[in-house]
Amino acid sequence: MKWPAIFVLLSICSQAAAQDIEVSVFSATSKSAILRWTRVYGASSYKVIAAPQNSPGNPVGYALFGPNTVMGTIYSLSPNIMYTFTVAALDNDQEILKIGTIDSSSAPEVMDPILTVKSKDSKTFIVSFSLKTGATSYIIRLQNPNRFIREYIVSSSPAEIESLDPYTEYSLSIMSVNSGGQSQPSSPVTAKTVLPPPQLSASSPSNDSITVSWAPVANAVQYSLSLYKFGWNTTFIKHNTSSTNWIVSGLDMGSVYVIKGFAWDPEGRQGEDSQYINQMTRPAMPSIANVSMVMNNGLAGISVSWERDEGVFGSLQYHVMSDQNLTCNSTSSSCTLAPVGCGEVHTVRVSTSNEAGPSDQSGPMVFITSPCPPQSLAVVESTEGSCTLTWDTVTHVDSYTAFIKSGEGAEQSCNTTSRSCTYNCTCGHTYLMSVMAFNQAGSSPEGQVLNDTTLLCCPEGVSISAVSTDTFEITWTVSRGAELYQTRAADSSEVILCNDTAPVCALSDLSCDSSYSVVVTPCNDISGCNRACKAHTQITAPCMPMNLMLTQRNSSCFSVSWTPNNRLAIYTVTASGDDGTRTCNTDGNSCDITDLPCGSNFEVSVIATSPAGLGLPSYSELLETGPCCPVDLTVDQVVDQVTQAMSNVSWSPAKGAHTFITSLTSTRGHARCHTMDSHCLMGCITCGTNYTVTMEAISHSGHRSNCSYEGFSSSACCPSGVRLYGMAHSSLRVHWRGADSSQSYVTELVGSRNNYTCTASPGESSCDVPNIQCGDVYTVVVTPLTPEGSKVLFCAQRIYSAVKTIQAPKDNKGGTAESFLK
Repeated sequence: MKWPAIFVLLSICSQAAAQDIEVSVFSATSKSAILRWTRVYGASSYKVIAAPQNSPGNPVGYALFGPNTVMGTIYSLSPNIMYTFTVAALDNDQEILKIGTIDSSSAPEVMDPILTVKSKDSKTFIVSFSLKTGATSYIIRLQNPNRFIREYIVSSSPAEIESLDPYTEYSLSIMSVNSGGQSQPSSPVTAKTVLPPPQLSASSPSNDSITVSWAPVANAVQYSLSLYKFGWNTTFIKHNTSSTNWIVSGLDMGSVYVIKGFAWDPEGRQGEDSQYINQMTRPAMPSIANVSMVMNNGLAGISVSWERDEGVFGSLQYHVMSDQNLTCNSTSSSCTLAPVGCGEVHTVRVSTSNEAGPSDQSGPMVFITSPCPPQSLAVVESTEGSCTLTWDTVTHVDSYTAFIKSGEGAEQSCNTTSRSCTYNCTCGHTYLMSVMAFNQAGSSPEGQVLNDTTLLCCPEGVSISAVSTDTFEITWTVSRGAELYQTRAADSSEVILCNDTAPVCALSDLSCDSSYSVVVTPCNDISGCNRACKAHTQITAPCMPMNLMLTQRNSSCFSVSWTPNNRLAIYTVTASGDDGTRTCNTDGNSCDITDLPCGSNFEVSVIATSPAGLGLPSYSELLETGPCCPVDLTVDQVVDQVTQAMSNVSWSPAKGAHTFITSLTSTRGHARCHTMDSHCLMGCITCGTNYTVTMEAISHSGHRSNCSYEGFSSSACCPSGVRLYGMAHSSLRVHWRGADSSQSYVTELVGSRNNYTCTASPGESSCDVPNIQCGDVYTVVVTPLTPEGSKVLFCAQRIYSAVKTIQAPKDNKGGTAESFLK
């Protein structure tokens, strides 16, 4: 089928088919266009046809694409023509499913090559080209040696291309643009930018020269520079060089010069011109006309003046400097260096400066200021009635004058070239003194005024008295002009001070037994203190004895000792108590107190006495003598004896005793009791034994006294084995076993109707009792007799009953015994 027939068929079908394929132009050139469309469900292919918009029945080309293609290119277009592009979706039978159209123009035709390329500066080309009909704008494409492409849109010729790299070769082509797209690039041309301008900087190293310098320009082989004086632009100084600096000399001082330059590349092309820079030469050196001293608001200064150069360009700043680190600046013809001190040597120089920098300094001028007033005024009283005023040496001085005025109005003065002056003075008087220094520049400023009061007269009538063991009271007469008195007491180890305005002072907390040198020094704020007054010696009271110790020598004597801490002293030891006072004296460190009664308490202290007086007593110690022994101690052998193994001991009261330990001691054992009473019951007493009687009397504090007494013998032992035997004729024999063959015994039978007694001679162990009445009950006891004949009361009793009489065996005496039933 021919093209017209196909296009007519598509045109007819497009009226019947749904128009919902969306078509767009992706891009277009002068001979082709790239279309995009939406996918249609069931389409097996897509057909694209292009026809001029003004002749839709004459298509110029078509293209067929598969079912999965949504973008395609159609060729055979002519430049700058408006086309209608139709896209039809076909099924397997080549029937049209859907169709879409779009109108768009093809791009303009390819441009002619660029006509000319010129460098406006090192970063800008001026490009000229031929215009194309139908083109709305143009794209200039540049490619550098690194194949980096940059495009610039321009609207007409010539066009400026900016922001290029200096001294770089570019390939340039041009494309025309309309609503349909852009043409293909034209044939390229090449062009190179010129060298960048040198970055000039200038300075004026002297007042007739200028130095121009710049950084090297890459690829430059030579530089051209020009210079002319501002306001004289007809006179040029030109210079070609391959270096990077240019020194121009022989110029006018204080003038402005205009400078510019450019670089040459290896191709002989002139680079971009630099910007004009202005440089001023330095001004001429000024000369000092006059230097003098001036006063301003009470401050001294150096006024420096010079001749001003009126023919220089621009403003000038003058700088005045001194080697004493003083400077001043001025735009006129004078300046003041301030403040300056007295007695200073200044080397003064002047320079001037403009925008180019400072000129050379003027020649030095030496200037010496007036001398300083003397300092450190001091007065020395060389002899009584004569004083010397001294001061420090002042430099650059020819002479001094000292002025002395007393408080009463009298004036003295002296001229000298030395640094001292002697004048008449009286103690305790006030003088006003000043000194002025002179040199060729004049007198010194007003200096120090010394208000000096001569040394005060030493106090008279100094009296020192000891008001306590560690305190002196010092009194004296008033000294003329004294405002304060300083009393000083010093020994070998300490200094005690007392300051007061009254003529009396108490110095306390002094060291005991020390010799103090006491000086009363008068003082006032003006003249200070008179340290030449006579010293007085006074000794303090002796020290209090320390570390008191008591040592008992015997029951009535104690030794008292202490640490010796005085040089010459007599010590008195005193023991005071209810029983009176005992004392002893010594110049050593111990003494004995004797005749102390037993059972007494004393308070013991020691006090030292010296020619300086009485010291403080020592701390007291308590002395306690041992308690007294009881005067009487009794161990009653019969009355006080309770049982055969116990005795009752009693004694009289003893002074100072709180408890007693009584002991009975023998070879067969001992008995002991500890009691607060005046008696005690002693156990474990062996009968028929001799005992030693001793006692310890103990005080409340534990002091003990040992007491001895007359020995004690215990009662005879009771017999054992007592038996009764009946004898003939109603008699009864009592038999026992005795412990002592020399002991006598008595036997007692006590019945309800009768009592019987019989006594056995020493050595006998039985006795007979006649006429015993039968049928009665008898209590029988056999008791030993004491040497005095008394009976021992604690022997055991036995009870017997006489029921019948039985013939008993014969006894050891040959008789017949009858037995009693017990």
